[in-house]
Amino acid sequence: MTRFRWVVLAIIFVTYAINFADRSNIGVALPFIQKEFHFNNFEAGAIASFFFLGYAISQIPAGFWLSKFGARGMVPVSILGFSLFTYLIGTAQSVAAIKWFRLGLGIFEGPTPVGLTSTINNWFPAREKATGVGVYIASTMFAPIVIPPLCVWIATEFGWRTIFYTFALPGFIMAGIWYWLVRNQPAESPYVNEQEINYIQESTAEQTSQIQTQAVSLGWLDRLIRAKKIKKIDARSNIFTSWNIWGNCFAYFMMVSVLYGLMTWIPSYLVNAKHYSFIKMGFVAAAPWVGGLIGSILGGWISDKLLHKRRKPTMLLTALSTCFMMIVMVNLPESSTAVATALFMTGFLLNIGWPAFTAYPMGLTTGSTYPIAIALVNSGGNLGGFFSPMIAGALLDKFQNYDFVFTYFGVAAIIGFIIILTLDEPVQLKTAEGRDINGRVGSSC
Repeated sequence: MTRFRWVVLAIIFVTYAINFADRSNIGVALPFIQKEFHFNNFEAGAIASFFFLGYAISQIPAGFWLSKFGARGMVPVSILGFSLFTYLIGTAQSVAAIKWFRLGLGIFEGPTPVGLTSTINNWFPAREKATGVGVYIASTMFAPIVIPPLCVWIATEFGWRTIFYTFALPGFIMAGIWYWLVRNQPAESPYVNEQEINYIQESTAEQTSQIQTQAVSLGWLDRLIRAKKIKKIDARSNIFTSWNIWGNCFAYFMMVSVLYGLMTWIPSYLVNAKHYSFIKMGFVAAAPWVGGLIGSILGGWISDKLLHKRRKPTMLLTALSTCFMMIVMVNLPESSTAVATALFMTGFLLNIGWPAFTAYPMGLTTGSTYPIAIALVNSGGNLGGFFSPMIAGALLDKFQNYDFVFTYFGVAAIIGFIIILTLDEPVQLKTAEGRDINGRVGSSC
């Protein structure tokens, strides 16, 4: 059996790392840009936020395009577009121009995650989907590990504009690699043999037996997370009437508010509140994303292997523990070790459930309706990234204290926790003897 799906996953990892680098480099660049253009914290937050407005706008149209035409053509166009706008940010001569270029960056980045997650959905069997999503999410943590020290070095040596010129280049290369190597379906790829196609489709008796073994009842945990058999959404219109989809979207909105709020303001927090040098900031600002890289990969594995494809437990853990870490951030002592450790644990706990927000709709939808569902979740969810940096900036302008910012993030996380509790966990429960929870012999999920 070939294993080309892992090559595809590696391409997805690199593609989304580039995508994420181009959106998140603004957090490190903001102190340098603010020094040149002299604007307040609300304006700084708006620069970061305009990306997410464009990002949200393009998600649902991208989902419809993808469900009709596939990812092979759409993803390269998306990559070329956001790479161009990354370059243009470096040419901006005003704050207004930076905002508009960030809006364009968001519009063209929006289709990429829809295409990447749909590719994972098409290229991986059910037992490996959350693992695939975990690696995909890990790319979003890998980029911020590298970005802060690299951006600080580029900005101090060559000026902040060179950050955007440099970061634009890898995307132009990756667009060609994607179009050359990745197909919409494994069966369309010249690099995939019949055995791998069968494995991905889980069509053999042995695979079916393994799935039945995995789909056992988890007892009290399944009762807590409202695990039940749910008919998959096979009509596009039904996506927009499903509370499970909308609830996932709203919870994701809250958690995205925390993630991108932190990504935008942690560099400034370290420079302005903790009085770190730019070089020291560059290294300490990577701490949350080192933790996030470990957390996202571990979380995907836990969801797939230990929890038998249950998604809600890690989602709940992420929301509740993130709230706790915001309390820790408010009460941090003046110690670089304590700051770095707290940021590491914040990233780890925030991201251990992150893959599940993307994998959760996979259990509710079919292959044709998933792109619309994930587009809705991404579109609504990433509006949190639009509002959060500006709200945090407004809080800073009013109170001149980051404790209010971390409190805001903690409130968002606990609201997300409450929403997640209301969602159903789609799973066909079986006892060890192969009977469903109602005592009837059933087919595998």
